[in-house]
Amino acid sequence: MSRPADSRPKQQPVTSLLFVTAVLLFTFVGCGRRTLMHRGEMTVGGKMGVSGDVGFSGDVNMNGDINTTMSMITNNTASRLAPVLVSGSTQSGTQAKVAVIDVDGLLLDKNISGFGSMGENPVALFREKLDAVREDANVTALVLRINSPGGGVTASDMMCHELEKLKTERKMPVVACLMDTGTGGAYYLASHCDQVISHPTTIVGGIGVILNVYNLEDTMGSFNILSTPVKSGEQIDAGTPERTMADEELEMLQAIADSFHLRFTDHIARVRSKATDAKSWSEGQVFSGQRAVELGLVDRVGYLDDAIELAQQMSGATSDSGVVMYRRDNDRAYTPLDVTPNQPTMSSLLPIKMPGLDRSSMPTFLYLWQPEPSMSSGI
Repeated sequence: MSRPADSRPKQQPVTSLLFVTAVLLFTFVGCGRRTLMHRGEMTVGGKMGVSGDVGFSGDVNMNGDINTTMSMITNNTASRLAPVLVSGSTQSGTQAKVAVIDVDGLLLDKNISGFGSMGENPVALFREKLDAVREDANVTALVLRINSPGGGVTASDMMCHELEKLKTERKMPVVACLMDTGTGGAYYLASHCDQVISHPTTIVGGIGVILNVYNLEDTMGSFNILSTPVKSGEQIDAGTPERTMADEELEMLQAIADSFHLRFTDHIARVRSKATDAKSWSEGQVFSGQRAVELGLVDRVGYLDDAIELAQQMSGATSDSGVVMYRRDNDRAYTPLDVTPNQPTMSSLLPIKMPGLDRSSMPTFLYLWQPEPSMSSGI
């Protein structure tokens, strides 16, 4: 029996629509590692086949051609950062500008992967943005927009070191604006700025050190799991969740935590001249923005616009000078409040990592306000 002459033309647009839909879903939903680049053309020609049944209820009508331009790059190559004007004069290239650098989420020296995340390394991204500021002679002031509970001791210290280098080289004023949270390593970073502004509802403080160590010996025993490590050096596995920690091991790790804590508190006492009552803020306490002002941890309560205005005044720039942020190709920025999605939208359901399965998630000392154990799942 012969096929009706018009049957193939009707199926081809439907098949093309399914293919394009599948590609778009893969492109925008299925890749959470890095920014995807969309350049060039993709041409679909010839015969296309679909395996299995495809059912439609009602008529499917398509008029005209479907032209889809995209790239199927598999190496996750991200574009370089570029300045994006988010407020002020459109002639920012010829006059003074204020740069806003966003610091969001956990501060870790590792790529933050997961569904909905750009997969950036927060420390590397911060350095890259500072380099962009360093290379732009028209940037005369910097605002750090911080919204973070903190992170690794070393990661936080590295970011502070990079900021101090920029301040030394460019001699520009730096203002920190604390958003929802500015605690632990995030506050440590803010304290390296010339002025610190917080919202009245910001959570500030968390000046302390934590090392997440778990004892799963009994849990493992209930599943008949026995650890038999082969080791040389009695304390090489100090902190392992597979056994109870010995007293001398606890003392060793506690001494490290104390030294990191002293480094933090000594710095705050040196740079925050009004924070004279150390006992009121040095034990990991957190405060509202207003209370932080009273304790001398923050200079004043305000909002991001106030921080930008203060940076303009400190640098001598006019109130209508351009405000720029640094973004990759597929990362929008229309206002200084826009956030890069670098935190997974779906976190782990387990409060801890299984020991031995992910070496990058082994315990590390943290400048981190950690009110819930699930936060350690991102570390």
